[in-house]
Order: sequence, then C-alpha cells, then structure tokens
Amino acid sequence: MTDILTTRDGTAFVRTPGERFAAIDDYPYEPRYATVDGLRMAYVMDGPDAPDGTAAPDDGTATILLLHGEPTWGYLYRKMIPVLAGAGHRVMVPDLIGFGRSDKPVERSAYTYAAHVEWMKDFLKATASERGSGPLHLFGQDWGGLIGLRLAAENPDLFDRLILANTALPVGDSPGAGFDFWRQFSQDVPFLDCGRLVENATANELSEAAIEAYRAPFPEELHMAGARQFPLLVPVSPDDPAVPANKAAWEVLSQWTKPVLTLWAPGDPVLGGLQPFMIERIPGAAGQPHAQFEPASHFIQEDQGPALAESITTWLR
Repeated sequence: MTDILTTRDGTAFVRTPGERFAAIDDYPYEPRYATVDGLRMAYVMDGPDAPDGTAAPDDGTATILLLHGEPTWGYLYRKMIPVLAGAGHRVMVPDLIGFGRSDKPVERSAYTYAAHVEWMKDFLKATASERGSGPLHLFGQDWGGLIGLRLAAENPDLFDRLILANTALPVGDSPGAGFDFWRQFSQDVPFLDCGRLVENATANELSEAAIEAYRAPFPEELHMAGARQFPLLVPVSPDDPAVPANKAAWEVLSQWTKPVLTLWAPGDPVLGGLQPFMIERIPGAAGQPHAQFEPASHFIQEDQGPALAESITTWLR
C-alpha cells in the first residue's frame, strides 16, 4: 500500500519507490534532489562539474536546462544529454513536480500553471550553486516550453539563450483539433498508459524497455494526479486564470532580442505548424539557423535526440 506523506503546509503527496526505476539501464544518471515548497524535486546533471558533485566550478561553463512536458520525465532527454555534455556543456534535467522521480501531490487542485512556474523558479534558486557562474540556456518542449517561456519572461536576466521545440504559449485559444482530442481523451480514458502515450506521439517505434521507463513513475492512479491535470491547465479559453500571465509573458517575449533557436518536428499533429509563429513573434529568433526534423512527431527528443543535440552544440559554438 502506498504511503501518503504530507508537507508542513498540509499538501498530501506520494513518492514513487526507487525500485520502479531500477531496471532502466539507458538512463545511468543518479538523481539529485532539491526541496521546493516542501516537495522533493529530482534532477540529474552531467558535464563539467566539481569533483564532489555539490557545487559547480566558477569557470563560466554554460548550463543547458532541459525541461520536459506531459506525461514524460527526464528520461526523455537520455539521447541528448551525452552529446551536449560531451561538447563541454553542463546539463541540468529536472523532473517536474508530479512526474518522474519527483514528489507527486495527490490532489489535482495542487497542480496549477502558476504553481509549476513557481516550483521551477524555486528549483533554479535552490540549485544555483551547482550551475556556477556561466550562462543559462533553456530548452523547452511541450509543457517544458509553456513553463520555460513564462519563467524566462518573468526572469529575463536569468537566461542567455532560448531553444524551443514543438511548444506553445497559448493566451486563451486552443492549439487545434489534435489538442482538443487529447485533452478530452486524457480525462475520459480509465487508465492513462503513459508509455503507450509517448509511443503514439513518436514517429519511430519505441522499445518495450523505453515504454516501461515512461510507465515507471506511475505505479497506480494515486500517482497520476499531475498527468491527469496537465491537459486541463493549458489556457485554451479566454477566462482561464493563466491567460493574463501568458499575455504579460508575450509582451516581454515580443521584445526579446537575445538569441532564440527553434528546432521543430512539422509532423507533430498538435504543434507541428507553430514554428513560423514563434520565429515571427520573438525578435531574437531572426536570422537564426532554425531547423526541422523528419521523421519526427511530438516527442522530437525520442525521434531525433542526437540530431537535436548536435544542432544545439553547433549553434552555441
């Protein structure tokens, strides 16, 4: 029986047992943990680091923050981390609250768009010493972009470059029929099989081991409040509580002149057509070597992970 824990402020949460991840042999990174709002957030790091692993050297090395979305976790970046770290970049990959090896509040009401932005802001404060003095670059896909773009707009001095892949920042309108179908499906389906969901949103076939890795964080429905709630948090109606904050973010992003790169899968049935919009809307995207990848679908990291990472390292050089 799963133990339900409680934070000091009374938030009930569960913690996925570590043995659920023991059989995953293609994500060899030991988790580290930061505390945000009384919850444990897991993350991994690779690349240049201090010998004791507790603080980064003050060497100016860039840190690339890789943010995942729904219903994945840091495992999504296993094909990109070795390439980025091998090129000399420090890589930081957190599991969002409610996902991966991070704690999972059991009440769906605990998950809001604003809460995820605050959790990530607190996470970056808690791990500042490990990043060192170098610049911070954001890579955001799916909800990683929805959260990351808000984070960047609200803390513009924190980020040096933005890298966007198959994401959006809605202000009261739906990304399209594909998203509308997914939103309804996510609420109606009796069992949200996250492994199969990821496979269905890739162009390439996933191994059974990879499918099981995406299932690992969710041993039972009690652990899935975040995965269930995320689709409902996308602000697709004008009266959504996140719309004012997203509009404010766009006011900042529409004048953002620091470099922005978009790496896109046009074959994504939900967000595949949004790359031109992002390029046109954000000034820092002008003249950058934007790219498209095929075959690839929504989870472009699964389909084209090494190629994505190579594009990033070439751009940063």
